[in-house]
Amino acid sequence: MRSYRTLFRTPEFTPFLLSFAASAAAQTIGGLALATLVFRATGSPLLSALSMFGPQLAQLLGGAFLLSGADRLPPRAILTGLALVYAAATAVLALPGLPVAAVFAVVLGEGLITALGGGVRGGLLNDILNKDGNSGYVLGRSVYNMVWGVVQMGGFAVGGALLLFLSPRGCLLFAAVLYVVSALVTRLGITDRPARAGGRPSFSASWRTNALLWSSRPRRLAYLGLWVPNGLVVGGDSLYVSYAPSAAGTLYAVGALGMFVGDMAVGRLVPPGVRSRLATPLRLLLAVPYLFFFLRPGVVLSAVAVGVASVGYAASLVLQERLMALTPDELSGQALGLYGTGMAAFQGVGAVVAGTLAQLASPAVGMSLVAGGSVVVTVGLARAGVSREGAGVLPGSAARE
Repeated sequence: MRSYRTLFRTPEFTPFLLSFAASAAAQTIGGLALATLVFRATGSPLLSALSMFGPQLAQLLGGAFLLSGADRLPPRAILTGLALVYAAATAVLALPGLPVAAVFAVVLGEGLITALGGGVRGGLLNDILNKDGNSGYVLGRSVYNMVWGVVQMGGFAVGGALLLFLSPRGCLLFAAVLYVVSALVTRLGITDRPARAGGRPSFSASWRTNALLWSSRPRRLAYLGLWVPNGLVVGGDSLYVSYAPSAAGTLYAVGALGMFVGDMAVGRLVPPGVRSRLATPLRLLLAVPYLFFFLRPGVVLSAVAVGVASVGYAASLVLQERLMALTPDELSGQALGLYGTGMAAFQGVGAVVAGTLAQLASPAVGMSLVAGGSVVVTVGLARAGVSREGAGVLPGSAARE
């Protein structure tokens, strides 16, 4: 599978992307609206950042106890049901007079089940593309990431515009409708296939498989490379609303554009032999431009820095390719779910750290310090062998344990 044309001729790939796009748009618009609502109500950069990214910490519990369902439950039914749950929860967040504590209770509940949804969707993508050699999964995942980037650009732009004409609660209701659309597309466009693996999902099965996945040193290195540098930088991103309240949507949209460009270049244009060497340079690119936020640049320079840095998110493609090469097919859903859970958790940790630093100093200082931490971690992981062992697919028998 070596072209976008071939990719889109694959049965179910288009409805899969459309369902994901509707859900991602709901998440983007709803997240911006909720962060704005919380910031207006509290004036706190920390609480605003936590409302948008903090609930991802709850994915740790979801990943620990629910991930076995990613391979042991029928994907269409689970994705449809989860989209409807998100729609209902988002509608609750739009209720007038809802206390801030209740807002966080709802979004933390959403975070608990998000880990399961990420694993199911990742495993379904792998099933649809059939793990076609070096190009099938990476090309498909690059398109998946590009859709996420385009939807983020449009979502944050639309969300920012809607906030000029509607209240944050009105934007949340719009996001709830988009979740319903995602559920309908999934129900009508995806084949009702059986579970990927036998057995019933359980807490103990989730723990056992997570332990098995973590027991391999090459997989551990790949997971750490996927989680930590990204999480710290996204923590800095959570401060856009408090750093530039009137231009936060613009910064998020420009960041999504940079991510789109990076995924397109790495997924489609860069040869596999070169791609395997790009993990560390891309992770450094992701963090270094944020160091200049210490100087408090204006909106234009900030947007340029964010756009350039976001190209570095394509490092995840390189490391996901490695992870899939090291993982048996029957565990692919949980492996990708664990990746998504850990990434979200570290993004939540990054939001807590960045928000705390912003609360104590300023948003600009918080963004610069977490970016510096990302650089330090990337260099440390590279010295530990991530860029050589964990970034690309090893040849021969070393490619799978």
